[in-house]
Amino acid sequence: MRSARLEEAPALSELCMLSKAYWGYDDAFMEACREELTITQTDFDYSTIQIAEREGTLLGMAQLELNGDVASLEKLFVHPEAMGLGVGRALFQWAADEARAQGASFMTIEADPDAVPFYMRMGAKDDGQVPSGSIPRRVLPKLRFDLGAV
Repeated sequence: MRSARLEEAPALSELCMLSKAYWGYDDAFMEACREELTITQTDFDYSTIQIAEREGTLLGMAQLELNGDVASLEKLFVHPEAMGLGVGRALFQWAADEARAQGASFMTIEADPDAVPFYMRMGAKDDGQVPSGSIPRRVLPKLRFDLGAV
């Protein structure tokens, strides 16, 4: 695991798209998500991005944004070929540890519905719903992870 570099933004964006497509979304849905899943200079300016890699191969990424005592897990994506290998767990643990170290008391997650079981296994709890940033009239589960929990 290491910090991402700006020049890796295109590869990180592609990873986000591959990971999201794993859940069987059609081409129109994926295209509607493209802008939201694209990593930009602004992401590097206002958040921290960590990647998991093995022998130079990108396995996953997590993006954490902090605002006072609230952290937001903006993205956590794992390459489909690396799912089930503990990459997501390691990235989630990094995000929780980093948020805690920066003084956050909890972390919010606006999750893809298919990712909710993973976050629940990590200890996140249901905290309502939020509108999708990509798909009009679609709502996403909002989760909360207490950073006091270990």
